[in-house]
Amino acid sequence: MGSLGVSVYPDLRPLDEIADYLQRAAQAGCKRVFSSMFSVEGTNEEIIDYFVRFNKAVHDCGMEVALDVNTVFLARLGCAPDNVDLFAEIGCDTIRMDGSFGQEGDLVLCRNPHGIKVELNASAGALKELDYLASNGVGPDVLSLGHNFYPQRWTGLKWSTFVETNTKLAAYGYPLEAFVSSQALGTHGVWDAREGLPTVERLRDYPADLQARIMLATPGVTNITFGNAYATDEELAAVAAVYEPARRVEDSPAYEALCSWGIAPAQPEREIMLKVVPDPDITDEERYMLFEMYPQADYGDSSEWIWRSRSGRLFQRADIVPRPVEGETFAAGDVVMVNANYRHYMGELQVVRIPIANDGQRNRVGRLAPHEEDLLALIGDGESVRFVEA
Repeated sequence: MGSLGVSVYPDLRPLDEIADYLQRAAQAGCKRVFSSMFSVEGTNEEIIDYFVRFNKAVHDCGMEVALDVNTVFLARLGCAPDNVDLFAEIGCDTIRMDGSFGQEGDLVLCRNPHGIKVELNASAGALKELDYLASNGVGPDVLSLGHNFYPQRWTGLKWSTFVETNTKLAAYGYPLEAFVSSQALGTHGVWDAREGLPTVERLRDYPADLQARIMLATPGVTNITFGNAYATDEELAAVAAVYEPARRVEDSPAYEALCSWGIAPAQPEREIMLKVVPDPDITDEERYMLFEMYPQADYGDSSEWIWRSRSGRLFQRADIVPRPVEGETFAAGDVVMVNANYRHYMGELQVVRIPIANDGQRNRVGRLAPHEEDLLALIGDGESVRFVEA
């Protein structure tokens, strides 16, 4: 299912300060730590000594460490594809290759005798090696893929490139990492990064958890890592919540009704969260049907105008009393519920994609929070959705 990680920068902050952040990250549920080894200045001895202590601090928090390197830096340390003894000695769990030794060299690296994992650069060149590596028995327990982050505003990956690349990479089944930006004030990162460290440019200024939810809804992405430091406790908790397992579908009040209709829902691995700003006039019954009723899923036979979930109409505690809504239309992003004026569909939850007429048959119960419509567009037929109050 993947996991959450953080990035830290030993050339920019003292180790005791970093260690405090690592403790907070671990408590929030983070499993991985990313750090750039080749950006640290000093002699070989100084760099090695530092990362012995740094890696111990990571392991003391129960997390794994991935160190970002390139071929020039490895040669400087006296390392090669067939000799990464040094990384075993300093306690490195994953060598993240910013560049590549080529498919033959990377195969040798993946077969290192120390069991050190290898991560290839998903944003630059990994795809051309995967047929060769996979055909030579390199599995997902050894190899992972990691996108770049982009310190300079306006230079992150195009959204279309990100999705197209991930679609191709996903076919190989290797874990795939992407970076999100903390929106905290005063963050820092490699190469004087002060405007976040995301993988995708269009997501740079989105809330961190929305960045994560959007990325995880694309093919193949499993691991999310904060690119800049330090994320707030609230951000860490919000992104960690994205990885929470789905509620037991058998416990749903609508489960038996769905089964009787021939829509026996399978247990999803997770629920995709959509954040909603509730309407000021929302009733207790509508609030229950919006935020507590589950599973919520569109089974693929909706129109272009709405995303719809039938669960609410199959289990109703009380009538959805019609109430007036101003305006002749519902706007894209409005979250509506069929009311008792169309009793057969009463309780059905719908999200407007294209404006529709306000014909008195629906109550507005809320509106998608800003940019949540980007995520709505990625939700596939049958995928389980959990509506969360913004």
